[in-house]
Order: sequence, then structure tokens, then C-alpha cells
Amino acid sequence: MGIEFTAIDFETANGFRGSACSVGLSRVRDGRIVAEASWLVRPPSGYDRFDPRNVRIHGITEEMVAGKPRFGEVFADIADFIGSDLLVAHNAAFDLGVIRSGLEVSELAGPAYDYACTVVLSRRSYSLVSYSLPFVAEAAGVPLQHHHDAVEDARACAGIMIDIAARNGAGSVPGLLAALDLPPSRMEAYAPGRDALSKATLAERDRQLAGTGAQAWAGRWAAWPEEGSNPPPNPDADPAHPLFGQTVVFTGNLGMPRQQAKNRAAELGACTASNVTRKTTVLVVGDGSSAADLKSGRITAKARRVLELHGRGQQIEVLSEGEFLQMVGGAWPEAGA
Repeated sequence: MGIEFTAIDFETANGFRGSACSVGLSRVRDGRIVAEASWLVRPPSGYDRFDPRNVRIHGITEEMVAGKPRFGEVFADIADFIGSDLLVAHNAAFDLGVIRSGLEVSELAGPAYDYACTVVLSRRSYSLVSYSLPFVAEAAGVPLQHHHDAVEDARACAGIMIDIAARNGAGSVPGLLAALDLPPSRMEAYAPGRDALSKATLAERDRQLAGTGAQAWAGRWAAWPEEGSNPPPNPDADPAHPLFGQTVVFTGNLGMPRQQAKNRAAELGACTASNVTRKTTVLVVGDGSSAADLKSGRITAKARRVLELHGRGQQIEVLSEGEFLQMVGGAWPEAGA
């Protein structure tokens, strides 16, 4: 069978996962990329607001997708390209969540997909201070010139998966997952009217109905966020999620109150803490920081401390605000860097 899968990457117009504005796909057969596809997409009606922060990240504007097919119109082509393949994505919970929420708000049925996450796999294959796509692509020897171009990100994800399989001597993706004791995750099929809506879609609808979208956060970050309590981790969370089993510390402002961030992390199986210690495995840095800041030196004192500890052999990973919010399904704050 060989190494066979399809890598996928989405970009979204705003903090709601169902607001896809671009998708890239890379098909792998026998350990080689053999076909690619990409589309600019108009997000589903009612969920198509373009947040300036998202535009700043990927460069896609509302004008660029005007006249393009909406997600519901292009999904059949996406599904045809994927076929029965296992899907691979970097932070796969986000990309599979884009499919699910996009189907829900488009009132379309969709098939089940088995999937694997290269963030989780990378942590078991490389020793890095950040497992964001550019860092892992560099470690895997995969070119990545234009991060957040969907098809280039999907291509990089595919290359990372191929490299991880080679490093582990695996001849197939199921064999690789079995060797690492990581069964594939699964997104079940969806049928409108039969299946319950996902938490991400319900939360977005609640925000719209209550008028508590991103604008409601304006001005709330004048004071340093309260640390809050550390809830126990959910033992029934998906063990394949990137936050499961991690010990997470937060610094700076996120797109949600810190207590809510801790609650969401714990719900996904993470332990949360208030200070960086020897047990810390993940530091989430808010205030608009990105993974690129780790190389430029524009980082907080806590992040600098993490870099020092990582250099001494402690496995601590730095996540940007955007990466964390993708993992937990949060939204950008209205005010801030």
C-alpha cells in the first residue's frame, strides 16, 4: 500500500471555523506528492465577515473571493479530490472542524473522515521549541516559502508526514500510527436535521444572536488578565488532540478571558498551571505574538525563560495566540496588537 493520504489546509475569514476562504490539498501515493488542488472560497452566507487579523495573516480579502463559489458549492469538488483517503493536517482538529462547521452552516451532508495530526506526530519525531508549521517544515527539510498559502501549507504538511514516516521506518500511515501508539482520529459523517451541531457552530450562533461577537471584547484588556483557577483535565478527551496530556501556562492577552482559555484547554485534556515550572510543556503567548518572534527576539520574559529551559533539555513548546485559538475554537480579541 505504501504511504498514502491527502494533506489538507484551510484559511478562514474570521475566528469561526466555518468561515473557510481558501483550501489546499496534496495527494500522496507511495510516499510522493502526485496531485494538488486549491480553491479560493466565499465563506457561507452570514459567516463571511473578513476579520482584519485573519487578512493580515493570509492576505485574502473579501474582494478576492467575491464571485467565487461558496463553501457549500465547492465542497463536492473537495470531497471528490479526497475520496476515501485518510486526511492529514497540521493541527488537524482545526481543519476538520472547518469542514464540519462549514457543512453545518451550509446545511449540507458530508462523509466521515479518518485523520491524523502532524502537530501530534511531530512532537514524537523532532525536538523543537515551536511545532508551528514553518519550524517543523524546516526540521523535515521541506521548503515553505509562503506560509498561509493553503496549497503550499498542505504541501509542507504532506512533506512532514512523509519525513516522519521515513524517520520511523514505517511503510504505511496505519503502520506509522500503530508504531507510535496513535490510532487515527475520526470525524463522523454529518447529516442536517439528524446530527447535533458542533460546539464551534453553536458558539458562533450564540455570539451572533446575543451580539457578543469580536466587537464585544473592545476595551476589555486595559488590565492584566486575571489568572483564575486551574480546572482538572478531562480524562475522556480525545488523546489525539494536540493539547491532550500537556501542561499549559498562559502569558499575555488572548481572544478570551484566561479562565475560559484554561477551561477550554482542560476540556481538551490538558493540565493548566499559573507559572512555568519543570512540569510545563506548553506556553501560550498572547498579545499578537507569533512563532516567527522566537527567531527575531521579540518575545516576553516568560517566553525567553522557556527558550532557556528548552536549551537545557526541557521539552517546552511555545504556541502563539492564533495557534491556541485554532486548537480550542476561540476568537480574536477586538483590541490588541
